[in-house]
Amino acid sequence: MRVGLVWAGNNDNSADWRRSIPLAGLRELATIPGVRLVSLQTPVPDADRAVFSEMGLPDLSADLTDFGETAAVIANLDLVVSVDSAVAHLAGAMGVPTWTLIYEPADWRWMTRREDSPWYPTMRLFRQPRAGQWEEPIGRLIGALRQYMQGAQTAGKPR
Repeated sequence: MRVGLVWAGNNDNSADWRRSIPLAGLRELATIPGVRLVSLQTPVPDADRAVFSEMGLPDLSADLTDFGETAAVIANLDLVVSVDSAVAHLAGAMGVPTWTLIYEPADWRWMTRREDSPWYPTMRLFRQPRAGQWEEPIGRLIGALRQYMQGAQTAGKPR
């Protein structure tokens, strides 16, 4: 299963400190059998370079120069995992299954107490229970991906 990954938004955005996650917090995704991670992150933050290399992520950032290039990669993925970013919106608009990590308090577009989005039918939201607490939604996301992959293996679907 090819899974695109975005863990940080545009640091020029005033809310970026709330929505971006150090890549180390998502390290466990790289250990899930059958999952091949593809970085959609542009640029890759310097602070994440060591973990980025450790996880074996391909660096496509030089090639992801616009939404057209990014959409071409997304179209070849099975799932996109992202913080609230332009890539999450692009993948959702394309109808690609997208799991989005949402900070608290959420931007108005994500409404409240929902795990889905009326804007993007293929999107699933993983919300912080309280501001700054990423462990719980990341744990749920990792658990959901593990469960999905186990179900795919049980059903005999090739991955």
